[in-house]
Amino acid sequence: MAEFLAGIEQLALVRGLKASFVAYPIVNALHIMSIGALLTSVALMDFSVLGAFSLPHAPFVALLRRVALGAFGGAIITGALLFSVKAGTYAAMPVFLAKMTLILLAGANFLAFTRLTRTSGVAGSAGGIAAVLAVISLGLWTCVLFAGRFIGFL
Repeated sequence: MAEFLAGIEQLALVRGLKASFVAYPIVNALHIMSIGALLTSVALMDFSVLGAFSLPHAPFVALLRRVALGAFGGAIITGALLFSVKAGTYAAMPVFLAKMTLILLAGANFLAFTRLTRTSGVAGSAGGIAAVLAVISLGLWTCVLFAGRFIGFL
């Protein structure tokens, strides 16, 4: 595994990212922007499920879901680039592994919520399982954010 991670760090794109004075800060800023858009859209969807807004639920959530998925894609791409610069170091950090686990759990929660709303249409109400999944989502994504910030300071 160490050889594989070292190989990632030696890719031409990664060496260029390391050598550039502006590329890494730009990728980092784009990662932060993607995370901001992702967490904002997820939080607004979750609060909508919890009854915080008096907007038409379905079109609001549909728009936010598209924003969240696009932002998640941006976060994956920029996050992979940031990871590639110190792949061996990051892969050995417990907080990085915790962040990846939390992202997987948040994704599983999203899939459970999507399945629930497709089969029962419960998302418009604040009751029951949909509300529980919304609260779990808020907690998981907040933990992802904190874990990500700890990575930069350890």
